[in-house]
Amino acid sequence: MDLTLTPEQEMIRRTARELARREIAPGAAARDRAHEYPRALVGRLAEMGFLGMAVPPEYGGGGLDVLSYVLAMEEVSAADASLGVIMSVNNSLVCDPLLKFGSERQKQEVLAPLARGEKLGCFALSEPEAGSDAANQRTAARAVEGGWLLNGQKNFITNAPVADYILLFAQADPAKQHKGIAAFVLPLPYPGVTVQKAEDKLGITASPCSSVSFDDARVGPEDLLGGPGEGFKIAMATLDGGRIGIAAQALGIGRAAFEAAARYSTERKAFGKPICELQAIQWKLADMAVALDAARLLTWRAAWMKDQGLRHAPESAMAKLMASEAATRIAHQAIQVHGGYGYLRDFPVERHYRDARITEIYEGTSEIQRLVIAASLLKD
Repeated sequence: MDLTLTPEQEMIRRTARELARREIAPGAAARDRAHEYPRALVGRLAEMGFLGMAVPPEYGGGGLDVLSYVLAMEEVSAADASLGVIMSVNNSLVCDPLLKFGSERQKQEVLAPLARGEKLGCFALSEPEAGSDAANQRTAARAVEGGWLLNGQKNFITNAPVADYILLFAQADPAKQHKGIAAFVLPLPYPGVTVQKAEDKLGITASPCSSVSFDDARVGPEDLLGGPGEGFKIAMATLDGGRIGIAAQALGIGRAAFEAAARYSTERKAFGKPICELQAIQWKLADMAVALDAARLLTWRAAWMKDQGLRHAPESAMAKLMASEAATRIAHQAIQVHGGYGYLRDFPVERHYRDARITEIYEGTSEIQRLVIAASLLKD
């Protein structure tokens, strides 16, 4: 693996960093306090081609590699993790499975406007009793003449309150267990589908998330994504790639916290000198930098493997595990470097601390990542 970025990748990173610095970062704290969906900035991401980066141009995307997506995700998330996860869901969890498993009609009519950023998608897998146990789908797809009736509930669905399409999973054949799960793609609003009020969250508060209920929502064969029993396979393949996006989001959060701590350490004085001259602070900064670099290398490796068409489930899990836990530790220590000021909302590390925490939970908890990694190690 060559770690040298291509001129195109460098350009993507510079473009994303400049957008983040000029337009995204200045209002991030205010949007966080107001729980304000960044509609105008989502539009800017669309204009920049950042909502369908790896989708081929014939389906409205940028035709870029996964590493370019990772570079852009880190920059956007360093400025505003809420905007980062909105971008991640549309790219990784909606566009990617539509590209891999969608019919030609779905690619033309659904994927293309999503990749161009004209529409926004959400991914509905989690349920009250099917979070880490994703195979335990209680949302039912009952076969009826001409299709299925959907009944059940999804929760913690990022983008749901603002989405134009929902990619959802339901149990169509309980006797087949996980092999009976089907995936569907529906426009929103849709008869029989109710998007509940947005949740009040600890962090990433400008990214709306809600439960979605299904009450005899009738769907037809044209709404099916992949084959009737391919839903679980689609979900797992999608999460393998999605974890790379969340690793990149965590990288951005961790880097922002580290940079804030390093900057503050040169400004704050104690015992007659800047605290950056104190060994205790230097060691904290050194540990942050090592964790951040290690996480970035793992994330780039997973992205490179996906670009090569290689199996990357354990590598994606390693990247997400390392990056998410590193972001939490870095944000924790960044508050420590700031002392009492780090506990105030006037300083950005407080927001980074809250935003980092979710990266250890969604798209597979840290415990699930360890199970995925261990399973790959113990295979014959």
